[in-house]
Amino acid sequence: MKAAVVKQFKEKLEVEDVPKPKPGPREILVHIQACGVCHTDLHAAHGAWPVKPKLPLIPGHEGVGIVEEVGVGVTHLQAGDRVGVPWLYSACGYCECCLTGRETLCLDQQNAGYSVDGGYAEYCVAAADYVVKILENLNFIEAAPLFCAGVTTYKALKVSEVKPGEWVAIFGVGGLGHLGLQYAKAMGMNFVAIDTSDEKMELAKSLGADLVVNVLKEDAADFIQRKIGGVHGVVCTAVAKKAFDQAYRSIRRGGTCVMVGLPPESMDVPIFDTVLNGTKVVGSIVGTRKDLQETLQFTAEGKVKCIIETRALENINEIYDEMLEGRFNGRIVIDMNK
Repeated sequence: MKAAVVKQFKEKLEVEDVPKPKPGPREILVHIQACGVCHTDLHAAHGAWPVKPKLPLIPGHEGVGIVEEVGVGVTHLQAGDRVGVPWLYSACGYCECCLTGRETLCLDQQNAGYSVDGGYAEYCVAAADYVVKILENLNFIEAAPLFCAGVTTYKALKVSEVKPGEWVAIFGVGGLGHLGLQYAKAMGMNFVAIDTSDEKMELAKSLGADLVVNVLKEDAADFIQRKIGGVHGVVCTAVAKKAFDQAYRSIRRGGTCVMVGLPPESMDVPIFDTVLNGTKVVGSIVGTRKDLQETLQFTAEGKVKCIIETRALENINEIYDEMLEGRFNGRIVIDMNK
């Protein structure tokens, strides 16, 4: 089968023929139709995180396709089912985190396109219990980005505990943020969009933003505090320390700051203000299988639509170069039929 392979960190991926995998017990073989491209894939290819991925590696954790074969012990899926293989490839199922509905925190989890091979290939083996079925009225291209970008921002909004009618701020109107804005609207929240260009401001307005702030022209926290007295929650998808600092300062008393982006620096959290104001600062990483089902349902109902550009697998190195330069809005999806 054809696959894009990382053989050495920070080197170009090689698109080549590799052996087609076989599913083992409780596994399935998925004929991949599309796979979203995420910044995490880029981090994996560069070995940028403290815990390194396996090498050689087939990246991709937004792979979607058709079940071709089921392994021994799989009874809830069959050949022909449409499924996606998310970042949470599998978890132990019996630790405290798994038993309390926090499977994404399991210390024994496997991650697609990181610790196991992912969706930058014609075929991918997946843990049958952790794939999620794709609703019939969603095509593969529009479904792919939801398996990471979509569920990540949706879960972060749930973690913020912002209620319908209350205010949430979303820092970063990129691949994750532009979906977060739409989920916030669908969930009945009022929202402020923050980014660094007038183009992103116009995009946010088109997606229903109640307020927008270009941080190159105005301090977002000062604007939000002056305009509405602070937000009840903030989701920071940006990858800059300054964004996190402003995100924290934009919260009203009793509010929640949800960290999603992964900048290399530390965040400044004043202890006195945090205690006095009852501020909550929490991290949020992707979502559970249940979160993912809910994420897909919003799009199936037409309430959320990802901005997507499709490319062929052979263009993967060009895509990575563009990601490094921040040259596109929305998400790139590899169409395996191109």
